[in-house]
Amino acid sequence: MTPVADLVDPGASRRCLVMGVVNVTPDSFSDGGRWTSADDAVARGLSLVADGADLVDVGGESTRPGALRIDEDEELRRVLPVVEGLAASGVVVSVDTMRSRVAERALEAGARLVNDVSGGRADPAMMPLVAASGSPMVLMHWRGHSDRMQDLTDYDDVVEDVLRELQQRVDAAVAAGVALEQVVVDPGLGFSKTGDQNWTLLAALHRFAALGLPVLVAASRKGFLGGLLAHDGAGGTHRVRPPEQRDDATAAITTLAAAAGAWAVRVHEVAASADAVRVVERLEQERAR
Repeated sequence: MTPVADLVDPGASRRCLVMGVVNVTPDSFSDGGRWTSADDAVARGLSLVADGADLVDVGGESTRPGALRIDEDEELRRVLPVVEGLAASGVVVSVDTMRSRVAERALEAGARLVNDVSGGRADPAMMPLVAASGSPMVLMHWRGHSDRMQDLTDYDDVVEDVLRELQQRVDAAVAAGVALEQVVVDPGLGFSKTGDQNWTLLAALHRFAALGLPVLVAASRKGFLGGLLAHDGAGGTHRVRPPEQRDDATAAITTLAAAAGAWAVRVHEVAASADAVRVVERLEQERAR
């Protein structure tokens, strides 16, 4: 069994980690189609590590709002060569998948972390697989697949409800044999959440850290940032900031997440976030003196 704390170098694990994103997809909202060949995707992952990523998350299925699922064989075809290539180069690789077979094959290829955005709900075999493998697992808050998730945004209290529903997934994982030391939780920004609900969850990140489990924050380039940064253009048009122009705002979220005690942030561009987490680490050291 590999505890989350043992995934990366102990020196790095004392601060908020930076997880770089490699989407091997044609249709992801931010960078779909940019890294579709295995060679390009591996090169991208190595570039993220050179920029300061502590680990790299490889995904072959888009989970943007409205996305339809691909078949398992296609997901395997996209993901496995990239996982294998990065792991062979010494990169700590996470596989972003909701399918137990993809997770199993990726772990065999060298992945060391399973990042399941469904929190183990999409595939009942996922948690038993993780328990048997001993690998760490990210459990994200999730209410439904991408084609309908934005119809599932009704909450009595978004923070209380997400905390409760995440705890239920943690309990299910433990019941399946997953050790608590293997579990990371993710509040699921953008998944069955409105823009305002995302901000409410971000303001309450300290409450997720209080669960006593590592917390992953994945806000990078998401739509609520584009909405915040929107501006009125010529002719009265309202222009939402496009994904590739949201990296400065993403780095700001990284700073706030690190200060709130997040275990890691998941980002598309690494350099600014790698700097941000080190700034927060240095300030925390000074406060502790």
